[in-house]
Amino acid sequence: MADALTIALQQSNASVGDLRANADAMLRARAAADADLVVTPELSLIGYPPEDLVLKPAAVAACAAELDRLARATADGGPGLLVGVPLAEGGKLYNAMVLLDGGRVAGITRKHDLPNYGTFDEKRVFASAPLPGPLTFRDVRLGVPIWEDIWTPEVAECLDETGAEILIVPNGSPFEVGKGDRRLSQSVSRVVETGLPLAFLNRVGGQDELVFDGASFVLNADRTMAWQLPDWDEALATTRWARGSAGWRCSPGTVATLDGDPGDIYHAMIVGLRDYVNRNRFPGVVLGLSGGIDSALSAAVAVDALGADRVWCVMLPSRFTAAASLEDAAECARLLGCRLDTVPIAPAMAAFDAMLRPVFDGRAPDLAEENIQSRIRGLTLMALSNKFGPMLLTTGNKSEMSTGYATIYGDMAGGFSVLKDVYKTTVFRLSQWRNANVPRLGLGPKGPVMPQRVIDKPPTAELRDNQRDDDSLPPYDLLDAILAGLIEDEASASDLAARGFDAATVARVERLLYVAEYKRRQAPPGVKIGRRNFGRDRRYPITNAFRTG
Repeated sequence: MADALTIALQQSNASVGDLRANADAMLRARAAADADLVVTPELSLIGYPPEDLVLKPAAVAACAAELDRLARATADGGPGLLVGVPLAEGGKLYNAMVLLDGGRVAGITRKHDLPNYGTFDEKRVFASAPLPGPLTFRDVRLGVPIWEDIWTPEVAECLDETGAEILIVPNGSPFEVGKGDRRLSQSVSRVVETGLPLAFLNRVGGQDELVFDGASFVLNADRTMAWQLPDWDEALATTRWARGSAGWRCSPGTVATLDGDPGDIYHAMIVGLRDYVNRNRFPGVVLGLSGGIDSALSAAVAVDALGADRVWCVMLPSRFTAAASLEDAAECARLLGCRLDTVPIAPAMAAFDAMLRPVFDGRAPDLAEENIQSRIRGLTLMALSNKFGPMLLTTGNKSEMSTGYATIYGDMAGGFSVLKDVYKTTVFRLSQWRNANVPRLGLGPKGPVMPQRVIDKPPTAELRDNQRDDDSLPPYDLLDAILAGLIEDEASASDLAARGFDAATVARVERLLYVAEYKRRQAPPGVKIGRRNFGRDRRYPITNAFRTG
């Protein structure tokens, strides 16, 4: 009977669909680890979440071929591997962890509890497996509940009753504000219920809208934290375990300090943008820098994610652009160290005025002319993207996207948005935070990234004279509180009125939220930050007559 075991936890950044690169990363970790077993995250071979990619038989077959290569590599007598794969068996497809040791498949466990809420629809592509038993690895019985399997007691209880000695939990758990506390709470509950120590292993990196923060950890049976891996970074932690009279215990290791609010949000945006741009092979990004806070923060995140040499800012002034906006945009670019060009849009505005005059004759200028300006800017930025190759970064925030205070085919044009799930009030907090702090993963400057005036001045789209956002919308502190209730909580107008909000204002905001759905369906992807992001979490019908206000 083994009395000691060394388990290496590979907190990795797997790229969806890049099977060879993902497998090679496992082999490098295996070569570097002084361990008996190297554990990888959920679906680490194909990357998480693979979505409908696993419905393609060729992709599943390629996974099987790479798994066989990994199995053969373990014939050298070195560490075993616990690998996350989509596994085809008996006409069904499972989300599985496969134990490789001695040149062969030494064991398989399959996910029982498939998440099918919010961003997750695993029941669409995977079959639910029966309750699992433990895997035996070198005389140690390992219980391997896969992510959602520990969010309820059933799977861990079954593993305990069938003889598991250590729980190892591979995850593909995306970042969400406050989620770290929920992960820890669920893990502590499983430890208390089973009396077993638990290793929680999560992936890192960005995958489309989702971003994964890692932050893996090990809990002993007495609920003490033996290891805390860093957030956002890849890591290989070699954990050492010994069997005593009370069972297995992990020796103390590194306990990293995790990001607090709002640094965690800022790092999520860095990682999400970095991996989206790099894995889609863009040379960098281009964005419109207006002198306002949204574009200033977007530019700062881009520089921190990619470096100043890969960020191209463009000022697109019209006759409504204030001198202060020109000055603030120039100062932002100077502080960030990135390129800034100015392309006035007045000639295009004059051309559109002339072109549309015969059909607009007799009608006063209104929203149509304002939106033309925004669309000229979008067209110009897309032209630069097409001509030179950088991805157009969209700069709108969640408050604007919620209420439709954005121009479809105009400022909504682009390939990705770092602020898509960030309310305006959080934009202000993030900007203040970044001016006073240097993000650990940031490639940008050590000091401020925007003038304080950008944060302090009233927000404006500058599409007409003396325009301010609060001419069209409630003040952002009020608006965002109502939106959070309607979106994150799915509250009704009467619920919010009971919380003290003006019923007429709530009804107005609810109407804006619903009628802007068609715009959001055509918006670029963006980093998920909260519980209910647009697109993956919140899926409302475009044609929808229901109102609560």
